[in-house]
Amino acid sequence: MTTCLIDRKERCVERLLNSVGRLSRLINVIAGIAITFIMFLTVLDVILRSFRRPIVGTYELVAFSGAIVVGFAIPLTSWLRGHIYVDFFTGKLPQAVRSVFNLTTRCMGIGLFFLIGWNLIKVGLDLQQSGEVSLTLQLPFYPVAYGVAVSCFVQCLVLLADIVKIFRGSYE
Repeated sequence: MTTCLIDRKERCVERLLNSVGRLSRLINVIAGIAITFIMFLTVLDVILRSFRRPIVGTYELVAFSGAIVVGFAIPLTSWLRGHIYVDFFTGKLPQAVRSVFNLTTRCMGIGLFFLIGWNLIKVGLDLQQSGEVSLTLQLPFYPVAYGVAVSCFVQCLVLLADIVKIFRGSYE
């Protein structure tokens, strides 16, 4: 009976970890589409400028897309541990101390990204209520704020998954 319960818990944890990984990949696809859009838009604008026909609002579209690229790429980068970190100091520590250090930094990261996400939602609400739009194309700002906020909450899930991996002993 207890073995069955443990197996069920393990399967549940694995499903949770897989779901967080899939969600991170999904929003990373959106970031990839946005960076591809930036590249095509920039190249097309440069070509059309040589014919004295620039694309109106290129600067705004690149800025909006850039925010999406940066915000939506964070969770998968963290999931794959593709960010730059210096393990010179922590690599010399015993495994137990490293685990405590990793646990502490992940908890701090969850707090930070939750606060960023929460404040981006508040900013998005303010932008939506005020009706603030971009200067040239009149695009509303609030969808980008909401999108990056969602990405911050997904990052919280990634960090929570890291904590689960630390407790399982499968983080390193």
